[in-house]
Amino acid sequence: MGEEPQEKDAAALVARIDTSVPHPARVWNYWLGGKDNYAPDREVGEEIVKVMPDLPVNARAEREFIGRAVRHLAAECGIDQFLDVGTGIPAADNTHEVAQRVNPGARIVYVDNDPIVLAHARALLTSTPEGASDYVDADLREPAAIVQAAARTLDLSRPTALMLLGVLEFVPDAEQAHSSVRTLLDALPSGSYLAIAHSVRSPSMEDAAAQWNASGATPLTLRTSEQLGAFFDGLDLVEPGLVSLPRWRPEADTSYQDREVFQYGAVGRKR
Repeated sequence: MGEEPQEKDAAALVARIDTSVPHPARVWNYWLGGKDNYAPDREVGEEIVKVMPDLPVNARAEREFIGRAVRHLAAECGIDQFLDVGTGIPAADNTHEVAQRVNPGARIVYVDNDPIVLAHARALLTSTPEGASDYVDADLREPAAIVQAAARTLDLSRPTALMLLGVLEFVPDAEQAHSSVRTLLDALPSGSYLAIAHSVRSPSMEDAAAQWNASGATPLTLRTSEQLGAFFDGLDLVEPGLVSLPRWRPEADTSYQDREVFQYGAVGRKR
């Protein structure tokens, strides 16, 4: 266990939280049926659903993808270390819970720069005695700091899964996004994995993104499937490659297999 986030100065944490404007983690939480959201989050969430009714589907499909990806990596690939960047508000079946059900000794580091997530981070630190779970208050755009902090809990000389689920959308500059991913992957050895889930362009998603960005929330950038695939250059994609999330290694109870969900994902192995 690392230093508990609650040891941070409580007043400074509260001062960083602005409930008067919509927030990505809280809107996502609202679409997932959670209770950690406020009126501005619910209002923009409802406005976006008017132009893109399937946005809650995207959110739920991403949660299910996290579970399938982590189970595959832990059970089939033997990965017992996970670096989860862009954690979001804790929900059911967080990365450490899924991984440690497969391997109780799994070690997980969560990373987010969001005071809302930090305030809920205690729920992410409920590790098994055999494993470890830590939380790092850091920004994807400063990957070197993430690597340094993650090394306190993870052995980065051993294969590790880098999880970037629903976070690259909020790094609009393509060069910066690719640089951050490269820096994080360069710190991991051969046999490590990269998992990404990301909103992709479609007419309805473009309308939803415009509505989102007009709300004053953290700006969202959509990418094409080709642009998303470029993050996996030099990696070996796990079958079935880059696909709509419900089509990535679906299980019997996977939702939305009969529709196109404009949230795509893939897992790739570092050579």
